[in-house]
Amino acid sequence: MIKKLWSYIGNYKSLIILSPIFVMFDVVCELSMPFLMGKIVDKGIPTLNLQYILQIGIFMIGLALVAMLFGSLNHRLAAVVSQGYAANVRQALFDRVQSFSFSNIDTFSTASLVTRLTNDVLQLQNTLLMSMRILTRAPLMLVCALVFAIAINAKLAIILFIAIPLLVAGIWLIVGQAERFFTAVQAKIDAVNGTVEENLIGIRVVKAFVREPHEKTKFKKSSDELSDTAIRAGNLVITIMPMMLLILNGATIAVIWFGGRMVKSQQLGTGELVGFISYVMLILQSILMISTVLMMIARARASAERIIEVLDTIPSIADKEPALAADAEEPTIQRGAIEFRDVNFKYAATNKGENVLSDINLTIQPGEFVALVGGTGSGKSTLVSLIPRLYDVSDGQVLVDDVDVRDYKLATLRSAIGVVLQQNVLFSGTIRENLMWGNAAATQQEIEEAARNAQAHDFIMSFPNGYDTDLGQGGVNVSGGQKQRLCIARALLKKPHILIMDDSTSAVDSATEAKIRTSFRENLKDTTILIIAQRVSSVQEADKIIVIDDGRIVGIGTHAELLATNPAYQAICASQMEGVVVNG
Repeated sequence: MIKKLWSYIGNYKSLIILSPIFVMFDVVCELSMPFLMGKIVDKGIPTLNLQYILQIGIFMIGLALVAMLFGSLNHRLAAVVSQGYAANVRQALFDRVQSFSFSNIDTFSTASLVTRLTNDVLQLQNTLLMSMRILTRAPLMLVCALVFAIAINAKLAIILFIAIPLLVAGIWLIVGQAERFFTAVQAKIDAVNGTVEENLIGIRVVKAFVREPHEKTKFKKSSDELSDTAIRAGNLVITIMPMMLLILNGATIAVIWFGGRMVKSQQLGTGELVGFISYVMLILQSILMISTVLMMIARARASAERIIEVLDTIPSIADKEPALAADAEEPTIQRGAIEFRDVNFKYAATNKGENVLSDINLTIQPGEFVALVGGTGSGKSTLVSLIPRLYDVSDGQVLVDDVDVRDYKLATLRSAIGVVLQQNVLFSGTIRENLMWGNAAATQQEIEEAARNAQAHDFIMSFPNGYDTDLGQGGVNVSGGQKQRLCIARALLKKPHILIMDDSTSAVDSATEAKIRTSFRENLKDTTILIIAQRVSSVQEADKIIVIDDGRIVGIGTHAELLATNPAYQAICASQMEGVVVNG
């Protein structure tokens, strides 16, 4: 685990090497103080040698300034390294998430991924910061102070060899129990983030149904669970302090008691006793600092395991290994022909459960306008998701231009396919910036052409700033129908060979939808178009209508053919009888 995460230190390794050097100078200067103070007490004060006292005093001030300088430099290094390291880990996590397939993302909740990218990385950052500031300094101070204490009086130092093992044993027992508590804390943070995320995404629904009291209660429950878990973890940490103080005070009293007797018997000077007590305090404080960092490391380990879990997750959908033949060319999409051969699919990550799609065999010619209809949950969206490899088939093959989609590079495959998903998503920024997701190099003419084909140009130009109108987060200042048309325009700007529209005109009125279909027929003659629609009026003009029921194809044909022969399609039409009568 340490080796894996250490690799993200990157270019900061040289700064980490400098840190112990700065700490060493800082510690040596600080540890010299009690020794020099003892000299003043034993030599300067008894003889009233002001010159000696002044010289030692000035030297001590100089050492203090040097210690401050190197201490500040080390703190600066620690801040730079920890921030840079955290940025590297965050970027690695985000890059990994971007490579995930839908099934990978389904494994982790969105809230959990957010926690890992923020709170868990912050734990690593803070631990590295404190380790560079304390974990190098404290052991060095401990060893040096112990050497100085032994040099002053070896017999009196026996007290330390009794106190230190007791402290270390107690700390070790507590730290050993800490990690599992901190793992539970991070899981509860996931839950709180999930509650907040769900509430904010659905805030309009919450207010429409006057469910604020319910949401407050739900949040309070997850927040209280986090508090309770954090308190239990905190109580474990808190037990260190009384134990440390007990041993610290006990050792100090013992030193004063036995040291005082030595001073009385002239085996030890008064200044030496003062210096020895100072070193005792430094030794025990060093152990206290080490214990604090060890507790942080225990929490960081819990966070590190969660981070590594994401980093070690292998994307379930990835580019195929390059062909071994040197002259082998990567396949490209030119026509937009689609074929499903004996396709079965199941969502379960464990590959258990029932098929969502079964025995799918289907051929779609280039340039065809194909519609998919069926009841909710019949598998329509799943079927079209297999074409751009948003999911991979469990069995069988999906081919585009007679090539298995798994043989294409993902970038090649998806750049040739325009997808307008069921959930219309826009991003912060202007309308132009959102549309240019389809083609970052698109000209204004190309942008307007795509918007006109999606019947979006007119409403865009009705805004004071036109295409430079800021949409806000998620497109909050446009209607549902406008959002759908912008998403269609964004997909059209790719100039795809295949266009997939998953119920993408449900919020558009019938007249506008008819204009969109007409525009497609006139301007996208060479594009293979697949639409999923609930309204029969949306699919009547399709070259081919595919009826899906319970994950199986139960009918293929034109509107007239299916209306005459297919019971499932007849049932769909019967539920929308008014539209069928008018157009039938």
